Amino acid sequence: MTVWDDLVGQEKVSAELGAAARDADTLVTAVAADTPVPESSKMTHAWLFTGPPGSGRSTAARAFAAALQCVSPDRALGGAPGCGFCDGCHTSLIGTHADVQIIRTDLLSIGVKETRDLVRRAQMSPAGRRWQVIILEDADRLTEGAGNVLLKAVEEPAPRTVWLLCAPSIEDVLPTIRSRCRLLTLRTPPVDAVADILVRRDGIEPDVAAAVARATQGHIGRARRLATDERARARRAAVLKLPLRVDDVGGCLKAAQELIDAASEDAKQVAEEIDVKETDDMKAALGASQGGRMPRGTAGVMKELEDKQKRRRTRTQRDSLDLALIDLTAFYRDVLALQFGTNLALANTEMRDTLDRLAHGSSPEATLRRIEAIAACREALDRNVAPLLAVEAMTMALRAG
Repeated sequence: MTVWDDLVGQEKVSAELGAAARDADTLVTAVAADTPVPESSKMTHAWLFTGPPGSGRSTAARAFAAALQCVSPDRALGGAPGCGFCDGCHTSLIGTHADVQIIRTDLLSIGVKETRDLVRRAQMSPAGRRWQVIILEDADRLTEGAGNVLLKAVEEPAPRTVWLLCAPSIEDVLPTIRSRCRLLTLRTPPVDAVADILVRRDGIEPDVAAAVARATQGHIGRARRLATDERARARRAAVLKLPLRVDDVGGCLKAAQELIDAASEDAKQVAEEIDVKETDDMKAALGASQGGRMPRGTAGVMKELEDKQKRRRTRTQRDSLDLALIDLTAFYRDVLALQFGTNLALANTEMRDTLDRLAHGSSPEATLRRIEAIAACREALDRNVAPLLAVEAMTMALRAG
């Protein structure tokens, strides 16, 4: 086992990061021994990980961070950093290493204040005398102002500080930032590879693992959730019934409302799991009495937490809705594959009868228009169009298509 084992279907990326980690280790060793530093190195201070959702961007960043912090004695014998077992690797992977800061957000954006705090942290010297690693999992959510703050830190990095930025594509990051980063592009993992890791790592039954890997088209996180969460499977099944319910205007409007309600229910579920504990922990930290009475001067802190939780619920609802639209796209993609008679593997083989019926009852041109309508809905949601209006327009287009 090594730190690269969970990086599914990304052999080229693993090799490049492994080579950089070896050079980084050589640099640290040379500085510690007060010997000349190698003139050439595959290591650099800023990296940009891009790839489609589910490709493993953050997994790659964490694995690299662990390799940079690896303290295995085998390194001195020519072994590659990233053993997966030593204290440096283990604490980096689980998120408790003192010199590895992992930044993710449940909100719609990352603002200037949070970025300034992060930049200040990046100026600190590593406690473990190796590397100060900052992983920004959602670099695409930086506001323009936050991006400009980060740019200064990336342009003039502190010694031994490494920035690992993750985003869906290079277009999602400011040009001035991406031009100063080494780009690594990940691909969608093969379905078979995703099924294999679900069996090996998560103990999922092989048949179930194969089905969810195929249904999510190689998205590791979604496949794991479908395999382990019955409610997620039920919501997906309901979404895939939508193409059969848009025969008239009333059906379109009802289907749109139910899709919005399902996304809201998903956001509510997340809130039930996170918000209550988060609120209780905050009250305890602020010194609330047994009766729940809060000390004076804490109302503003609690209001700030409530606002954050509200923004997170909005974000969760948007994400849940987007996943539903991705499932719908895959459904019509299957229809299109059948219409063209290709050998493309179907994502929804369990619905073959329904797919056949729709394939024979419409034309490829109509199916393409439906796929375009779903894409237009996703774009409208990105522009903050009211979700119900965007989804109603989509369901009407699915009917007309």
